[in-house]
Amino acid sequence: MPHPHMSHEDLLSAAEQLSGEFYAKADDIEQQRRIPAEISQQMAAAGFYRLAVPAAIGGLEAPPAVSSQVFETLARGDASCAWVAFIGATSGSALSGIPASAAQEIFNRPDSMVTGVFAPTGQAHRVAGGFRVSGRWQWGSGSQNADWVLGGCMLLENEEPMLDSHGRPRNHMVLLPAAEIEHLDTWHVSGLCGTGSLDYQVNDVFVPQERVVGFLREGRVPASPLYSFPNFTFLALGVGAVCMGLARAAIDELIALGTQKKRVGSSKSIAYKSTAQVKVAQAEASLRSARLFYYDALEQAWQQALQESSVSVELRRDVRLATTHAVMTCAQVVDEMYTLGGGTSVYKTSRLQRYFRDVHVATQHIMVAPSTLETIGGHLFGLEANVATL
Repeated sequence: MPHPHMSHEDLLSAAEQLSGEFYAKADDIEQQRRIPAEISQQMAAAGFYRLAVPAAIGGLEAPPAVSSQVFETLARGDASCAWVAFIGATSGSALSGIPASAAQEIFNRPDSMVTGVFAPTGQAHRVAGGFRVSGRWQWGSGSQNADWVLGGCMLLENEEPMLDSHGRPRNHMVLLPAAEIEHLDTWHVSGLCGTGSLDYQVNDVFVPQERVVGFLREGRVPASPLYSFPNFTFLALGVGAVCMGLARAAIDELIALGTQKKRVGSSKSIAYKSTAQVKVAQAEASLRSARLFYYDALEQAWQQALQESSVSVELRRDVRLATTHAVMTCAQVVDEMYTLGGGTSVYKTSRLQRYFRDVHVATQHIMVAPSTLETIGGHLFGLEANVATL
């Protein structure tokens, strides 16, 4: 089912426009603890949920740097919207791992949304023609608006783990229709409140083997450069992009506040305070430096994917280092801007306190955890490192 082509300029222009709209609705989004259906529909119509869907079935199959710029722009307006956009887009890449006929059935209209969780906390028991699936998954961002929901599963046959060609237990994501999902009201959190990242579960649902991602394609070469990127990398890139948008918004907010807010006992605003001037300048340099490393590492990996349909361990390492570094740097930038805002920052009316809460939920994502630095550092030292996580 062909869809109108959207240029990269169209995507970025739509992100800029919607970012402004989401900025104005951020309080409402947070209070609802999920992305309102009409906002999710706006993001679907803009093409954000099909950024990584295969072009052969009507997706955009956009270069990862374009997708990251979309998420970064959206996060300047509202981080929860940006988070759900990147989870939806990343999840769409799963359609490259199932037969084209099954993928077309799922992506049957331009605004179809796939979301889900990669962690294999479910079980899929082999039966004739497919699997019977039970499980519960956390961090189901945007799943209340989705048409199809992914859940990572351990594959079992006769109650024993199924093994791959290397003798390792097989973990795969399964695609579940939204109607089969039970959502649990677990998303009561400090930040990224609007993502609706609640738990969901299924009990003994039949899934045909055509909807088990990668099950029928084990060992095959990816069909295009985009899918030679590991899923781990997609996730880390999304978290980094959201954090860069948050840091940009925090600096801009502090500068706007600094021209208005006067210090106690002074006729001048904090913009005239030398320590504020120094810290804003440092924050600007830190964010821009981290952002350049992020997009430079990403571009080098993408060029290799284009030329060789694979990404070397060294370049995957650099992308993960750049994303983790970006997240850590952005959290520091947001912290500095929050501190410079003084007492104003603590009020619910201040955007700085939301940026502070949002960025410190994003930092908890396992794809950008400090443990990634141990793996990367070990690899830089030439030690045996578990590079599978890269």
